[in-house]
Amino acid sequence: MSSAAQAALVRMSVSAGQSLRDERRRRAWTLQGTAHRAGLAIGVVHRIEAGETASLESYARLGVALGMRPALSYVDERGRPSRSLGDSADFVHAAMSELEARALARPGRTISIDEPYQHYQFAGRADLLAWDGRDLLHIENRTRFPNLQDAAGSYNAKRQYLARALAERAGIGPTGWRSVTHVMACLWSSEVLHVLRLRSATFAALCPHSPEGLQAWLAGAAPEPGVTSSLVVLDPLVAFGSRRRTVAALADVPRLDPRYRGYAEAAEALRRDMGRAR
Repeated sequence: MSSAAQAALVRMSVSAGQSLRDERRRRAWTLQGTAHRAGLAIGVVHRIEAGETASLESYARLGVALGMRPALSYVDERGRPSRSLGDSADFVHAAMSELEARALARPGRTISIDEPYQHYQFAGRADLLAWDGRDLLHIENRTRFPNLQDAAGSYNAKRQYLARALAERAGIGPTGWRSVTHVMACLWSSEVLHVLRLRSATFAALCPHSPEGLQAWLAGAAPEPGVTSSLVVLDPLVAFGSRRRTVAALADVPRLDPRYRGYAEAAEALRRDMGRAR
């Protein structure tokens, strides 16, 4: 097999593995449960999700178990913007996590990106976690809302199970956190603001609180005791929490002007910024 064909096979395996993994997580299925439904060894499922090449039968078994329809497409890469090998599958999403981690870092705090958790049959990953003593912060980053119902289900599952699973892991008991601050952080783009305005009641139900807890974390202070859930929009090109009003709350959305038209424009701006920094 030529090197170009081998590279194409690797890209297809990685893409298929990511799609299958995302669907499993959306369903909140464990690796073991998914492997059982597909009639595969758990190690095979793990390797497929990691992007390793597997047999067509294994892909078919796993896809059928997850209720997915197989599809194969070829695109002309010459028409796509170039990407470096260091780019993530969701470039803007990764930049948001990096921005937040830098702003929240303090001596004595623990910051974790893409942290896995499991609570009985529910499993998933938290985009960003920070904990300091018995205070926990969870941020879920959203660059787009292609399926609002899926996004709401994922966020609600984390609100319900994440803190409990982490408390049990840390050995402080299911009610051991003094405060739990959940935040949905959204890209400050026209397409995201449109969804927030169109489905304002949905987001008010998901994120009913003001972002005072997040503001306390950014200021290096302890948030008020209890559990809160808030929504903010942010610009990933400006330091998180800076005086340039890079963070706006859900209540501000009706009067906000977008910083970007959509995901593609934000990604291009970030790439230009990275190029200037080199």
